Amino acid sequence: MNLSKTTTYLVTGAAGFIGSRFVKSCNAKEIAVISVDDEPLFNSRPELLGINFGTIIDREALWNWLKQESPQISAIIHLGAITDTRETDLAKLNHSNVFYSQKLWTYSATHQIPLVYASSAATYGDGSYGYNDDEQLISQLAPLNAYGDSKQKFDCWVLDQEKHGNSPKIWSGYKFFNVYGYGEGHKGFMSSVVLHAYDQIQTTGKVTLFKSHREGIPDGHQKRDFISVDDVVAALHFALKKPIYRGIYNLGTGRARTFLDLARSVFAALNRPERIEFIDTPVILREKYQYFTEARMERFISQGFSTPLRSIEEGVREYIDQLNLKTPDRR
Repeated sequence: MNLSKTTTYLVTGAAGFIGSRFVKSCNAKEIAVISVDDEPLFNSRPELLGINFGTIIDREALWNWLKQESPQISAIIHLGAITDTRETDLAKLNHSNVFYSQKLWTYSATHQIPLVYASSAATYGDGSYGYNDDEQLISQLAPLNAYGDSKQKFDCWVLDQEKHGNSPKIWSGYKFFNVYGYGEGHKGFMSSVVLHAYDQIQTTGKVTLFKSHREGIPDGHQKRDFISVDDVVAALHFALKKPIYRGIYNLGTGRARTFLDLARSVFAALNRPERIEFIDTPVILREKYQYFTEARMERFISQGFSTPLRSIEEGVREYIDQLNLKTPDRR
């Protein structure tokens, strides 16, 4: 897809964590944006100051606006969703994560606008089927929570639509693994362990991690594939520019690291002595707690993506440097 100064991206979830970082990157690339989200959110956080969100559209007003304005859109980047893994309101999840996504897909297909969307590694559930993004396996996956299930429903619906010829000419979805980085402070409990560790060290000098409740896995050795938001943004731009014509892909580093590794990286970035304590995993989380995630990245790399991804040590240090430059409410 040829990019020029007339390129315009419609970005949903534009006031959110990954969405706002993506819009900021578009500013740097001189790509115009139409930013879609709950309108009050654009003025809700200091870290959004200085980002040019272009044309701002409230998420529920989008459909009437599209009908009335018929804008020239180069691509749709769909990052808007309820991302709280504790959410249990199925009607709410279906509205925001399934039906809204389906309407965007249909609009993209009707107008043949390239679409890139966020899926989630939560679709893999307990990892019984591994973390292979072979599309033949997607229908077999069993997410552990309603959020993951909502993402799974849309992935399956997308593949079914494609079988029936109802798809954009260019489309791709990405199963984000554990994303961390600047701009996530508003997520509260759902923000990354990096930010929680940073806050704990600043206030108490120590970090608390969950104990392991699984035989053979020591405390702190639960593993996740942690990826910097800056690498996620770079990968999305690659997919759009190449372009990747179709498919659902993993988006992680391809290397699982322990929570101990992550906590130690935060201490090192702050130049503080390590003090780590372990607490029981809340009973309500234990049955649905993932002990291991690791993206199989071969399919995405086979598309030509060769940008080096940050290690935890590199990504955490960059993130901590950004946090140290800001006041606590600008995260």
